[in-house]
Amino acid sequence: EVQLVESGGGLVQPGGSLRLSCAASGFPFSSLPMTWVRQAPGQDSAWVSTIYPNGTTYYTYPVKDRFTASRDNTKNTLYLQLNGLKTEDTAMYYCAKTSCWRDNGCRGQGTQVTVSS
Repeated sequence: EVQLVESGGGLVQPGGSLRLSCAASGFPFSSLPMTWVRQAPGQDSAWVSTIYPNGTTYYTYPVKDRFTASRDNTKNTLYLQLNGLKTEDTAMYYCAKTSCWRDNGCRGQGTQVTVSS
């Protein structure tokens, strides 16, 4: 059974930082690309970042140079370092298998990031 468990969200002031984690199990994590997705209230899910097994990363333009995705294939864990947070980054953040990131059933339960002064 595929399991993805996100953690690390919280309330932070603009300009602050958070580190999100995603613990994966039930599939060959180390050999698959993984994706971070976010969904703001009242909006569709949006792709944030994809990281390949070799560590190659891609980011959506609004977060480029502020967010950093990484992975530890020995721990089956995905990370997203969020720096320079802005109010528009407020959203529920999910990790997902890249092959089905648009599918709600392919994600974890999410972790809430709220950026507010």
